[in-house]
Amino acid sequence: GSGGMADVWLAEDQELGRRVAGKILHERYASDEQFVERFRREATHAAGLSHPNIVSIFDRGVADGSYYIVMEYIEGRTLKELVVTRGPCPVPVAVSYTRQILAALRYAHKNGIIHRDIKPHNVLVDREGRVKVADFGIARALNAPTESNLTQVGSVMGTATYFSPEQAQGAQPDPRSDLYSLGIVMYEMVAGRPPFTGENPVSIAYKQVHDSPQPLVQIVADVPRSFEAIVAKLLAKDPKLRYPSAAALRDDLRRFFDRYLKDLDNG
Repeated sequence: GSGGMADVWLAEDQELGRRVAGKILHERYASDEQFVERFRREATHAAGLSHPNIVSIFDRGVADGSYYIVMEYIEGRTLKELVVTRGPCPVPVAVSYTRQILAALRYAHKNGIIHRDIKPHNVLVDREGRVKVADFGIARALNAPTESNLTQVGSVMGTATYFSPEQAQGAQPDPRSDLYSLGIVMYEMVAGRPPFTGENPVSIAYKQVHDSPQPLVQIVADVPRSFEAIVAKLLAKDPKLRYPSAAALRDDLRRFFDRYLKDLDNG
Protein backbone atom coordinates (compact mmCIF):
# COMPACT_ATOMS: atom_id res chain seq x y z
CA GLY A 1 0.00 0.00 0.00
CA SER A 2 1.08 3.58 -0.54
CA GLY A 3 0.07 6.88 1.04
CA GLY A 4 1.15 10.47 0.91
CA MET A 5 3.81 9.96 3.56
CA ALA A 6 4.87 6.31 3.48
CA ASP A 7 4.66 2.93 1.79
CA VAL A 8 3.42 -0.13 3.65
CA TRP A 9 4.85 -3.55 2.86
CA LEU A 10 3.78 -7.04 3.87
CA ALA A 11 6.83 -8.53 5.60
CA GLU A 12 7.90 -11.51 7.64
CA ASP A 13 9.15 -11.38 11.20
CA GLN A 14 11.84 -14.03 10.88
CA GLU A 15 12.40 -14.27 14.63
CA LEU A 16 8.78 -15.10 15.47
CA GLY A 17 7.64 -16.51 12.14
CA ARG A 18 4.69 -14.16 11.64
CA ARG A 19 3.53 -11.76 8.99
CA VAL A 20 3.77 -8.08 9.84
CA ALA A 21 3.24 -4.75 8.10
CA GLY A 22 6.33 -2.64 7.56
CA LYS A 23 5.68 1.08 7.09
CA ILE A 24 8.58 2.96 5.47
CA LEU A 25 8.75 6.75 5.28
CA HIS A 26 9.12 8.01 1.72
CA GLU A 27 12.73 8.78 0.94
CA ARG A 28 11.92 12.37 -0.04
CA TYR A 29 10.77 13.07 3.54
CA ALA A 30 13.67 11.41 5.35
CA SER A 31 15.54 14.73 5.61
CA ASP A 32 12.46 16.72 6.66
CA GLU A 33 12.42 17.01 10.45
CA GLN A 34 8.66 17.63 10.60
CA PHE A 35 7.81 14.45 8.70
CA VAL A 36 10.33 12.39 10.62
CA GLU A 37 8.88 13.71 13.89
CA ARG A 38 5.34 12.89 12.77
CA PHE A 39 6.47 9.39 11.78
CA ARG A 40 8.16 8.82 15.13
CA ARG A 41 5.13 10.15 16.97
CA GLU A 42 2.87 7.64 15.23
CA ALA A 43 4.91 4.79 16.67
CA THR A 44 5.21 6.39 20.11
CA HIS A 45 1.52 7.15 20.54
CA ALA A 46 0.20 3.90 19.11
CA ALA A 47 2.77 1.78 20.98
CA GLY A 48 1.39 3.11 24.24
CA LEU A 49 -2.14 1.99 23.37
CA SER A 50 -2.82 -1.71 23.80
CA HIS A 51 -6.40 -2.33 22.69
CA PRO A 52 -8.19 -4.90 20.49
CA ASN A 53 -9.42 -2.14 18.16
CA ILE A 54 -6.08 -0.36 17.70
CA VAL A 55 -3.33 -1.63 15.39
CA SER A 56 -0.42 -2.86 17.53
CA ILE A 57 3.08 -1.45 17.05
CA PHE A 58 5.98 -3.91 17.37
CA ASP A 59 9.08 -1.89 16.51
CA ARG A 60 10.44 1.28 14.98
CA GLY A 61 13.84 2.47 13.83
CA VAL A 62 16.03 3.64 10.99
CA ALA A 63 18.11 1.49 8.65
CA ASP A 64 20.35 2.84 5.88
CA GLY A 65 18.62 6.20 6.15
CA SER A 66 15.10 4.71 5.92
CA TYR A 67 12.73 5.30 8.82
CA TYR A 68 10.39 2.39 9.49
CA ILE A 69 7.62 1.17 11.77
CA VAL A 70 6.76 -2.52 12.15
CA MET A 71 3.16 -3.18 13.08
CA GLU A 72 0.45 -5.77 13.25
CA TYR A 73 -0.67 -7.03 9.85
CA ILE A 74 -4.45 -6.95 9.35
CA GLU A 75 -5.73 -9.25 6.62
CA GLY A 76 -8.62 -7.26 5.24
CA ARG A 77 -9.41 -3.88 3.69
CA THR A 78 -9.89 -0.31 4.76
CA LEU A 79 -13.39 0.88 5.54
CA LYS A 80 -13.05 3.31 2.63
CA GLU A 81 -12.39 0.43 0.24
CA LEU A 82 -15.41 -1.45 1.57
CA VAL A 83 -17.76 1.50 1.07
CA VAL A 84 -16.41 2.18 -2.43
CA THR A 85 -16.66 -1.44 -3.58
CA ARG A 86 -19.81 -2.58 -1.74
CA GLY A 87 -21.74 0.65 -1.45
CA PRO A 88 -23.51 1.98 1.66
CA CYS A 89 -23.50 -0.18 4.79
CA PRO A 90 -26.75 -1.48 6.28
CA VAL A 91 -27.44 0.30 9.57
CA PRO A 92 -26.58 -2.74 11.78
CA VAL A 93 -23.18 -3.06 10.04
CA ALA A 94 -22.54 0.68 10.35
CA VAL A 95 -23.39 0.50 14.06
CA SER A 96 -21.06 -2.49 14.56
CA TYR A 97 -18.15 -0.69 12.91
CA THR A 98 -18.92 2.53 14.77
CA ARG A 99 -18.98 0.85 18.15
CA GLN A 100 -15.56 -0.68 17.51
CA ILE A 101 -14.04 2.61 16.32
CA LEU A 102 -15.61 4.26 19.33
CA ALA A 103 -14.06 1.68 21.66
CA ALA A 104 -10.65 2.56 20.24
CA LEU A 105 -11.27 6.30 20.63
CA ARG A 106 -12.60 5.94 24.15
CA TYR A 107 -9.47 4.05 25.13
CA ALA A 108 -7.16 6.54 23.41
CA HIS A 109 -8.93 9.52 24.98
CA LYS A 110 -8.83 7.85 28.38
CA ASN A 111 -5.09 7.53 27.93
CA GLY A 112 -4.70 11.17 26.93
CA ILE A 113 -4.37 10.80 23.14
CA ILE A 114 -6.48 12.55 20.47
CA HIS A 115 -6.23 10.84 17.07
CA ARG A 116 -7.02 13.97 14.95
CA ASP A 117 -7.31 12.05 11.65
CA ILE A 118 -10.24 9.64 11.99
CA LYS A 119 -11.37 8.69 8.49
CA PRO A 120 -12.38 5.44 6.75
CA HIS A 121 -8.93 5.18 5.17
CA ASN A 122 -7.47 4.75 8.68
CA VAL A 123 -9.98 2.09 9.74
CA LEU A 124 -9.05 -1.50 8.86
CA VAL A 125 -11.70 -4.24 8.73
CA ASP A 126 -10.68 -7.89 8.73
CA ARG A 127 -12.60 -10.76 7.18
CA GLU A 128 -14.60 -11.36 10.36
CA GLY A 129 -15.72 -7.74 10.60
CA ARG A 130 -13.29 -6.82 13.36
CA VAL A 131 -12.16 -3.22 13.21
CA LYS A 132 -8.73 -1.74 13.95
CA VAL A 133 -7.91 1.97 14.00
CA ALA A 134 -4.54 2.90 12.51
CA ASP A 135 -2.34 5.91 11.72
CA PHE A 136 -1.69 7.96 14.84
CA GLY A 137 0.75 10.10 12.85
CA ILE A 138 -0.82 13.44 13.81
CA ALA A 139 -2.19 12.33 17.17
CA ARG A 140 -1.56 14.67 20.08
CA ALA A 141 -1.35 14.19 23.81
CA LEU A 142 -4.15 15.93 25.70
CA ASN A 143 -3.03 18.95 27.73
CA ALA A 144 0.54 18.48 26.54
CA PRO A 145 2.79 21.46 25.88
CA THR A 146 3.37 22.19 22.22
CA GLU A 147 5.70 19.46 21.01
CA SER A 148 6.64 21.05 17.69
CA ASN A 149 5.16 23.25 15.02
CA LEU A 150 3.23 20.17 13.93
CA THR A 151 0.82 20.81 16.80
CA GLN A 152 0.76 24.56 17.16
CA VAL A 153 -2.59 26.34 17.28
CA GLY A 154 -3.13 27.94 13.91
CA SER A 155 -1.80 25.03 11.88
CA VAL A 156 -4.36 22.87 10.09
CA MET A 157 -3.81 19.15 10.54
CA GLY A 158 -5.96 16.28 9.32
CA THR A 159 -7.97 15.58 6.17
CA ALA A 160 -10.43 18.27 5.06
CA THR A 161 -13.22 15.82 4.21
CA TYR A 162 -13.19 14.44 7.75
CA PHE A 163 -11.76 17.02 10.12
CA SER A 164 -13.82 19.15 12.50
CA PRO A 165 -14.70 22.84 12.07
CA GLU A 166 -12.27 23.78 14.83
CA GLN A 167 -9.47 21.92 13.06
CA ALA A 168 -10.38 23.69 9.81
CA GLN A 169 -9.97 27.00 11.63
CA GLY A 170 -6.62 26.03 13.15
CA ALA A 171 -7.94 25.82 16.71
CA GLN A 172 -6.75 23.21 19.17
CA PRO A 173 -8.83 20.02 18.88
CA ASP A 174 -10.05 17.94 21.80
CA PRO A 175 -11.77 14.52 22.05
CA ARG A 176 -14.99 16.01 20.64
CA SER A 177 -13.07 16.72 17.43
CA ASP A 178 -12.47 12.99 16.98
CA LEU A 179 -16.19 12.43 17.59
CA TYR A 180 -17.06 14.93 14.84
CA SER A 181 -14.83 12.99 12.45
CA LEU A 182 -16.51 9.77 13.54
CA GLY A 183 -19.85 11.40 12.70
CA ILE A 184 -18.55 12.06 9.17
CA VAL A 185 -17.53 8.40 8.90
CA MET A 186 -20.96 7.24 10.13
CA TYR A 187 -22.65 9.50 7.59
CA GLU A 188 -20.50 8.13 4.77
CA MET A 189 -21.06 4.51 5.78
CA VAL A 190 -24.84 4.89 5.47
CA ALA A 191 -25.05 7.44 2.63
CA GLY A 192 -22.19 6.03 0.55
CA ARG A 193 -20.48 9.43 0.44
CA PRO A 194 -19.23 12.00 2.93
CA PRO A 195 -21.45 15.02 3.65
CA PHE A 196 -19.02 17.61 2.28
CA THR A 197 -17.11 17.43 -0.98
CA GLY A 198 -15.45 20.07 -3.12
CA GLU A 199 -12.87 20.85 -5.76
CA ASN A 200 -10.08 21.33 -3.24
CA PRO A 201 -9.36 21.03 0.50
CA VAL A 202 -9.98 24.75 1.09
CA SER A 203 -13.53 24.60 -0.30
CA ILE A 204 -14.27 21.49 1.75
CA ALA A 205 -12.87 23.09 4.91
CA TYR A 206 -15.13 26.12 4.32
CA LYS A 207 -18.15 23.80 4.20
CA GLN A 208 -17.08 22.07 7.41
CA VAL A 209 -17.20 25.43 9.15
CA HIS A 210 -20.27 27.02 7.52
CA ASP A 211 -22.53 24.47 5.77
CA SER A 212 -25.06 22.00 7.13
CA PRO A 213 -24.95 18.46 5.72
CA GLN A 214 -27.83 17.17 3.63
CA PRO A 215 -30.10 15.22 6.02
CA LEU A 216 -29.45 11.51 5.82
CA VAL A 217 -33.16 10.80 5.36
CA GLN A 218 -33.04 12.65 2.04
CA ILE A 219 -30.39 10.21 0.83
CA VAL A 220 -31.50 6.99 2.52
CA ALA A 221 -35.25 7.03 2.98
CA ASP A 222 -35.45 4.23 5.55
CA VAL A 223 -32.63 5.39 7.83
CA PRO A 224 -33.92 5.38 11.44
CA ARG A 225 -34.60 8.92 12.65
CA SER A 226 -32.84 8.21 15.94
CA PHE A 227 -29.69 7.16 14.06
CA GLU A 228 -29.87 10.35 12.00
CA ALA A 229 -30.24 12.34 15.23
CA ILE A 230 -27.06 10.78 16.65
CA VAL A 231 -25.11 11.67 13.51
CA ALA A 232 -26.54 15.19 13.48
CA LYS A 233 -25.46 15.72 17.09
CA LEU A 234 -21.95 14.53 16.27
CA LEU A 235 -21.79 16.97 13.35
CA ALA A 236 -22.72 20.04 15.39
CA LYS A 237 -20.42 22.93 14.46
CA ASP A 238 -20.06 23.96 18.10
CA PRO A 239 -18.16 21.28 20.07
CA LYS A 240 -20.30 22.09 23.13
CA LEU A 241 -23.36 20.79 21.29
CA ARG A 242 -21.79 17.41 20.49
CA TYR A 243 -21.53 14.42 22.76
CA PRO A 244 -19.21 15.38 25.62
CA SER A 245 -17.29 12.12 25.46
CA ALA A 246 -16.90 8.81 23.67
CA ALA A 247 -18.60 7.13 26.65
CA ALA A 248 -21.71 9.32 26.24
CA LEU A 249 -21.92 8.45 22.56
CA ARG A 250 -21.40 4.77 23.33
CA ASP A 251 -24.34 4.79 25.74
CA ASP A 252 -26.64 6.57 23.28
CA LEU A 253 -25.63 4.25 20.47
CA ARG A 254 -26.33 1.23 22.66
CA ARG A 255 -29.81 2.54 23.50
CA PHE A 256 -30.50 3.20 19.83
CA PHE A 257 -29.43 -0.28 18.76
CA ASP A 258 -31.44 -1.99 21.50
CA ARG A 259 -34.56 -0.13 20.32
CA TYR A 260 -33.71 -0.88 16.70
CA LEU A 261 -33.49 -4.62 17.33
CA LYS A 262 -36.70 -4.56 19.38
CA ASP A 263 -38.52 -2.80 16.54
CA LEU A 264 -37.25 -5.44 14.11
CA ASP A 265 -38.52 -8.23 16.37
CA ASN A 266 -41.94 -6.55 16.53
CA GLY A 267 -42.10 -6.38 12.75
